[in-house]
Amino acid sequence: MTKRTRKNFSGDFKAKVALEAIQGVKTLNEIGQEFGVHPVQVSKWKKELQEQASSLFDAKRGPKPVEPTADPEKLYTEIGRLKVELDWLKKIRSIPMSKRRQWISDNEPLPVAKQCALASVNRSTVYLPSIVLFPVAEELLLLELIDQEYTRHPFYGSRKIMHYLRNNGYKINRKRVQRLMRMLGLAGMAPGPNTSKPHPEHKIYPYLLRGVDVTKPNQVWSTDITYIRLPKGFMYLVAVIDWYSRKVLSWRLSNSMESTFCVDCLQEALRKYGTPEIFNTDQGSQFTSAAFIGALTEHPSISISMDGRGRALDNIFVERFWRSVKHEDIYLKGYATAAELQCGLKKYFIEFNVERSHQSLGYSTPDKVYRAAVGGGARIVDKYSKKNKPTEELQIKEGQRLSAA
Repeated sequence: MTKRTRKNFSGDFKAKVALEAIQGVKTLNEIGQEFGVHPVQVSKWKKELQEQASSLFDAKRGPKPVEPTADPEKLYTEIGRLKVELDWLKKIRSIPMSKRRQWISDNEPLPVAKQCALASVNRSTVYLPSIVLFPVAEELLLLELIDQEYTRHPFYGSRKIMHYLRNNGYKINRKRVQRLMRMLGLAGMAPGPNTSKPHPEHKIYPYLLRGVDVTKPNQVWSTDITYIRLPKGFMYLVAVIDWYSRKVLSWRLSNSMESTFCVDCLQEALRKYGTPEIFNTDQGSQFTSAAFIGALTEHPSISISMDGRGRALDNIFVERFWRSVKHEDIYLKGYATAAELQCGLKKYFIEFNVERSHQSLGYSTPDKVYRAAVGGGARIVDKYSKKNKPTEELQIKEGQRLSAA
């Protein structure tokens, strides 16, 4: 079995992949297959580029002043040392480890330890070369079977591959399947953790909408994320909705689950429509992040509300909206690429707001109800305070949407 070597990528290569991911016209799986990188790594590089992009404009332009008290002799010595190291660094980028290991020599002016550091080579491998192991016949057969099954079912992960091999008479556990899939560079095309997974260190705000009557536009806004399956990966969709009128105020697509595209969506809604009295989200880490909460707290008039853990009905209007989007547009049209999805959703949201009539709005459109402030409304029944509620109110079905006009 050959030893699995670690790939080293240059900064230019990482920047190119990250910029491709930021454009959002391809899924992470498509970008990973195109550049030969795992989708998780693509997502990390994208996040790093977004976080460090602002630092390019923070530093002052122009050369830094030289201290007049600097010793010229020390400067010349440092320049000479850096020149020798620079000659080494010119060799290193995008060159396999096996070749870089051959550069290390006792005859060089630099010490062996310094050569290893500059060439990004582990010093122990220079003194004691690794033993090359070749895969046995059984391992080669398993690799071939895994590759064939993954080609037929690219959405299979290590669990289903393991059961496939066991059903064919092979005694194998999941850890071995995972190792063999890593050797082949395979990963199941399935979404990661659920889109509402909380961050353990982020603050959670209380739910403020139980038993509240929504009687006017911009009283309550809410947001949520859903994933959309494409033939070569997943895209993530976030939207901000006005509860009174069901109007989609803003939306964004992304090929990864960072908080940046959620903040962009929120800021667009605030720019176009002002501020709501209450903004409701779930407890997903994107919505509890410092960037998202900071965008809300910049407006003191906004009260932040969050769904109870595991209570999808607390945000029922957005959940119902996702059902409409998927059944009325995405499942019917079967978009093949992220670019097609972007164009298709743009047309659908215009139709949803301006043309599509809603039964809960008296067969009016969200845009008309939002502008006129008549015919909308919403309410989540407070079933936890039944002892303090009148009998007439208890007869209302839980989760029922009510018109305020």
